[in-house]
Amino acid sequence: MKNKFNTIIAIIRNSLTKFNLTYVVENADWVIRNVGLNITKNLNNLNCQIVTTPLGIKNSTIHFGSINTFLNETGIVKFHKSNKTIVSLFHLTPGDQRTQLIPIADKQVTLWHTASEYGRSILTENGIKNEKIEVVPLGVNTKKFYRPSIIEKEKIRCHLKIPKTKIVIGSFQKDGEGWGEGNKPKLIKGPDILCDVIESLSKKFDVFVLLTGPSRGYVKNRLTKASIPFLHHYLKNPNDVAKYYMASDLYIVSSRVEGGPQAILESLATGVPLVSTRVGLAPDIIINRTNGLLCEADNIESIYNSCYDLLGNKIDKEQMILNGLESIKNYDWQFITKRYYKQIYYKLL
Repeated sequence: MKNKFNTIIAIIRNSLTKFNLTYVVENADWVIRNVGLNITKNLNNLNCQIVTTPLGIKNSTIHFGSINTFLNETGIVKFHKSNKTIVSLFHLTPGDQRTQLIPIADKQVTLWHTASEYGRSILTENGIKNEKIEVVPLGVNTKKFYRPSIIEKEKIRCHLKIPKTKIVIGSFQKDGEGWGEGNKPKLIKGPDILCDVIESLSKKFDVFVLLTGPSRGYVKNRLTKASIPFLHHYLKNPNDVAKYYMASDLYIVSSRVEGGPQAILESLATGVPLVSTRVGLAPDIIINRTNGLLCEADNIESIYNSCYDLLGNKIDKEQMILNGLESIKNYDWQFITKRYYKQIYYKLL
């Protein structure tokens, strides 16, 4: 009843107010909403709003912030046909039935957006013409996400009560099914791979795992069973995760499929050595063994060996960190938002 009431209020508001750009996000307070907030906040020359429904909006430009806000199980969501539409597609899970709807949906889309060349390939493989696709990556707030001093890092770890001797491995994502405990793994996020790698590393190094994000039950259960110490906090403010990166010595992206992930940018910005599978944004940004390490998805041995080389000082870790900090400079949200305006919004407004 509450959600229905909120939807009615949103529709009335949409009908009575005029915005240059409306950014549609999912109901969940997660990454897509945070992306929308960063974009609209930095579009100083546009009158923008963020909503969860496009109903009531006419003769404007609507940006659907994810495929989930544009396509559901029954088809295309309802919106007034007088609007110009932008749809962001970051990734689709293999076997997703909505894939077959993309060519049909294209008739109602003015412009498609994706964050990576991987996303572009999904669209072109499903019949979308390249001239209707714009690739603009995700961004990061470099004022919040920065490399801490040694003293600052020690203070953060002390506050989190992490022993000084521990090697801290970070994992800050949602990798369980649903929005409950997450005891069933969301396999495209690779929590099983993450745990396999960490268990192997724990036999060689004194590791401590730092977790944030919802639905981490599967990972927590695996770590508990393996007697690997960990700390898990669910953070309501996405920017609060910056301190958790700053406390980390290594970040692992073990996903099989990704549209981002945001962790690629956040790790580089905070100077955390990164090992990632070749998913989403990773191959667009990471130069293997230069500013991070890239591994093929599902290759547990390769991921483990890369982590081992980093933790065992077989790689010039400091130079890798410095290279990462250099490569992230053009990904601050202020810069990325200018690209959104130039490549996408300017064409439609």
